[in-house]
Amino acid sequence: MNEYDKHPDKFIQRHVGPSDNDVNIMLKELGYSNLSEFTKAVIPNSIWSNSDLDLPEAKSEKEAIVALKSFAQKNKNFKSYLGNGYYGTITPGVIKRNILENPGWYTQYTPYQAEIAQGRLEALLNFQTMVSDLTGMDIANASLLDEATAAAEAMSMACNALRGRRSTIALLDDINVQTANVVKTRAEPLDINVKMSKLSSFSFDKDTFAVLVQYPDRSGSITDYSKLVEAAHENGSLVIVVADLLSLCLLKSPGSWGADIVIGNSQRFGVPMGFGGPHAAFMATKD
Repeated sequence: MNEYDKHPDKFIQRHVGPSDNDVNIMLKELGYSNLSEFTKAVIPNSIWSNSDLDLPEAKSEKEAIVALKSFAQKNKNFKSYLGNGYYGTITPGVIKRNILENPGWYTQYTPYQAEIAQGRLEALLNFQTMVSDLTGMDIANASLLDEATAAAEAMSMACNALRGRRSTIALLDDINVQTANVVKTRAEPLDINVKMSKLSSFSFDKDTFAVLVQYPDRSGSITDYSKLVEAAHENGSLVIVVADLLSLCLLKSPGSWGADIVIGNSQRFGVPMGFGGPHAAFMATKD
């Protein structure tokens, strides 16, 4: 028998927090006589208040929900035209109930970590398979933080793939603003030059290790980049495509016209806007 089997009261005391005696011992060690004195010493005067909080009477859970819904009804909902990779979508009820809210993803038995991991692994496998199919690529990862972060990671991967022998990446046409900004921020400490250009006037040079394009671009235009890919590969450069996953249900996959790395935002598959993210991104590439 261990110590807690012999003295079960010790286990309880360990997990219900410090006793008054424990508190006094700690206060004495720190040089304070009571909690009020200690609190006054550690909280800055700029945020200290001697007045009592003016709180309303306590409400039950049901009453609180009614009050919160009343507050929420004062909001004015407007359509968002900001875009930049975040677009509201409709999630059919059957998908919401049978996939997003389905407890079977966790377990049919008991909510232990092993069963939760099994459901999570199945969901990740389905996600990676879907991304691989839609992008036309061989390998897909199990998400990144957001599209902009994924673009920065793709830039680093492309640069490393060429062993750092080149130091310029070109961002073509109408790239989402936050994506371009994060790429520029990540590039600076890596001594990578970021060149902004239009497809119509762009030409490769021997220092360009990759070119990044948006598909469709920020304004919704759909461009055939197959000739750009040919020129890139002739120059020994890689092509990074920032793709809209939902659009790939209809458009030709980047893999079909030779892209090397495909990234993007998975918010387009019915994930709530969440006040602009971040949302899970994806990355897919050739084997």
